[in-house]
Amino acid sequence: MFVDVFHLAIALIPLALYLILLGGIHLRGRPFVTTGGKDVAALAIAISGFAVVGPMELFFPEPAAREIGGLVWVLMMTFYALCSMLTVLVLKPRLIIYNVSYERLRPVLGEIVPKLDSDARWAGECLVLPNLAIQLHLESSSVTRNAQLIATGTRQGLEGWKRLESELAAALRDRNSPRNPLGVSLSIAGVALMCCVLLLLARDSEAVAQSLKDWLRR
Repeated sequence: MFVDVFHLAIALIPLALYLILLGGIHLRGRPFVTTGGKDVAALAIAISGFAVVGPMELFFPEPAAREIGGLVWVLMMTFYALCSMLTVLVLKPRLIIYNVSYERLRPVLGEIVPKLDSDARWAGECLVLPNLAIQLHLESSSVTRNAQLIATGTRQGLEGWKRLESELAAALRDRNSPRNPLGVSLSIAGVALMCCVLLLLARDSEAVAQSLKDWLRR
């Protein structure tokens, strides 16, 4: 029973924190610009608990644990972090803008793009900035009220993407946007998960502490 609660806590606490963070972003009432790499890294942290109680438990190296004890968990978590970093590095450049609709984002891009590259040109929802080596496609979701600038093509200028991110964040910094109702649902879900887990852990903290010791001594 307590071991199950302990594993449940490992799996759900990072996810609950992620939901609370995401809910807060949606409720801040202003656009929020981030990169695809940071977004994936945050998601990797959110599901790290499931990786621990899932694949890591399933393929736990018992011989190594007998030699180095709890240090084996440090090695496995390091491997997970390295895999996550590799995933981030191989992703194509991408910018994610929370709390903004297509109708509000397109005029802002129309303002900053000529400043970045006078030779920039639009083709529908595709944008090319040849002097910055950027080719991208604009996508938006009316449900989540988010938009993405997704790289298209293989030749992309990373410095150009950094400039685009900086200019876009500066242009949106002082613009207000309606609070997204999705943020309420995400925040409530995150807080509910966290409270349930903490209540279960508090029912018998000594047993949970013993479960932790046994888990590290495997």
